[in-house]
Amino acid sequence: MFQICGFFPLPLQNTYLIRSKSFTSQSIENVLDDEQINLIGDFSKAFLFPTVSGRHQELKYITPDVMTLILKGTYDPFIERYVLIDCRYPYEYEGGHIKGAINLHMEQEAEEYLLKNPILTYGSKRVVLIFHCEFSSERGPRMCKFIREKDRDRNEYPHLHYPELYILQGGYKEFFQTHKAFCTPQSYRPMNHEDFREDLRKFRIKRRTWAGERSKRDMYSRLKKL
Repeated sequence: MFQICGFFPLPLQNTYLIRSKSFTSQSIENVLDDEQINLIGDFSKAFLFPTVSGRHQELKYITPDVMTLILKGTYDPFIERYVLIDCRYPYEYEGGHIKGAINLHMEQEAEEYLLKNPILTYGSKRVVLIFHCEFSSERGPRMCKFIREKDRDRNEYPHLHYPELYILQGGYKEFFQTHKAFCTPQSYRPMNHEDFREDLRKFRIKRRTWAGERSKRDMYSRLKKL
């Protein structure tokens, strides 16, 4: 007999007399599902940082306050390396970014940087990826999902190169408002800045072109598997 979070399974002869799943079996599955939500992508351990809810419910968000603790080295005993990925366009990044952040605004750039030669872990220490954009509403979450998808493609489930991914809540804008000292230069250039309209147009065209090519590649890949 075993116990999971206070639930005990019924004897087998009673469980299988019911055509649908028994209440007990379903309860156990629900508990396991809830626990998996709080496990990193390979289900090996719990998330290291405290998280909050965000726009994309399937992703894990950290607050600007937690981000500053990471920058200060509070979590260094548990981390092999963290990578802070700024998914904004280059002119936004150059106008002010979080210290130590790298600018990867195109998916193929991020895939090349992170997955061509994955960062290795040693012992029990972790490699953590943190994504953000201006508000962490679209570009950051999209990049996070893309890297997880490509990571899954390269590994046998549930193994991953980067099982622990986070989104910075509120993006650069919110972080800058409360933790300007951790930014360089200490300024904030919005995506829709009037002096960079042409840059914005070019970057959007470039991304749409790449997204269309990727869609064709993915379709061709699926057809090959048929």
